[in-house]
Amino acid sequence: MLIKTSYRDVPTKANGRAGTIRIFLIEPNLPDYPQAKFPGCVVFSEIYQVTGPVERFASNIASEGYIVALPSSFHEFEGPEAIPYDTEGTDRGNKYKIEKTVEGYDEDATLSVDLLCSLENCTGRIASTGMCLGGHLLIKKQCAFDPRVLATFCYFATDVHSATLGKGKSDDTLIKIRKGDLTDKGEVTMVFGKQASRSADSPDTHVDRNGRTLIRDTLDEAGIPFTFLEVQAQHAFIRDESSKGRWDAALTRSLFSMMMELFNRTVARDLGAKVGGGAKLEHVC
Repeated sequence: MLIKTSYRDVPTKANGRAGTIRIFLIEPNLPDYPQAKFPGCVVFSEIYQVTGPVERFASNIASEGYIVALPSSFHEFEGPEAIPYDTEGTDRGNKYKIEKTVEGYDEDATLSVDLLCSLENCTGRIASTGMCLGGHLLIKKQCAFDPRVLATFCYFATDVHSATLGKGKSDDTLIKIRKGDLTDKGEVTMVFGKQASRSADSPDTHVDRNGRTLIRDTLDEAGIPFTFLEVQAQHAFIRDESSKGRWDAALTRSLFSMMMELFNRTVARDLGAKVGGGAKLEHVC
């Protein structure tokens, strides 16, 4: 399916501060079918904002028949341009990651879903995916009482186990899951690479075995419908550029197919209420 790209600059007000976030849109381009409607998907990026690899990843989702929204995570600190995959860029992104407030992250996610639901060609049924920082943001969004997000596919989500996202390094993602805030909010898949990086400046998996076990057990004890994958790959293995030798193209393709199966089963189709218990997973736009 052919696609087209655009963006919207959306007002923000988190922490009492007026600003603007740029949300990029990638969507199917079917001019012969002006009444066509598509489900939406929010893609949350790594600490480098919307880079070439992230845009290509989102474009593949859009070509499957989804309207994809990509928020620029660090609009409080700089423009929407991609941050370089180099030492200075990495340091900058990591600095912003813990200077931005949790309230700011939550607002960005809400505005992205709001934008998708406001589009005439969107059905209002929303999926979400992301990697690294973005992997944490999307599961946090699904914890934030938003019934519009029906399915989540997280790639190597960082800082969930350590609860160190945002200013003060004190987020409440696992606390909310334990309290039941993710219950009946949709299906979750989490993927982590188990291999230590061979890169000198990234020597570990970012989320060690104990951290992965904590996340898996917390989801399980909360009764969340989830799939948890630990694969033979390194952190950032889906990045097809400046991956420091970590990109695994074959594994990336396989997991993309698995992600689309989840989205097509739970988001693209409205299955109605579940027989025998459980709330209907529906959009509320």
